[in-house]
Amino acid sequence: MQEAIVVRVVVVKVVAVAAVVVVVVVVVVVVVVVIVAEAVAAEAVVLVVVVAVVVVVVVVVVVVVVVVVVVAIVVLSKK
Repeated sequence: MQEAIVVRVVVVKVVAVAAVVVVVVVVVVVVVVVIVAEAVAAEAVVLVVVVAVVVVVVVVVVVVVVVVVVVAIVVLSKK
């Protein structure tokens, strides 16, 4: 029973950290996009938004993969 509790605590911590990282990255990207949008013409804004969306998607995917791998390692190491 205790092992299951430990695994849950680790998983919760990893997911919480991952969520915070994703939120921070999204906020930073949005701020950068807003700053760049203020500085450049409208045509460039579209490109910046596309790049920003791609970056956010990539970061989210990487974070999800890392979380899954960490959880898998923790779960497998407990057995």
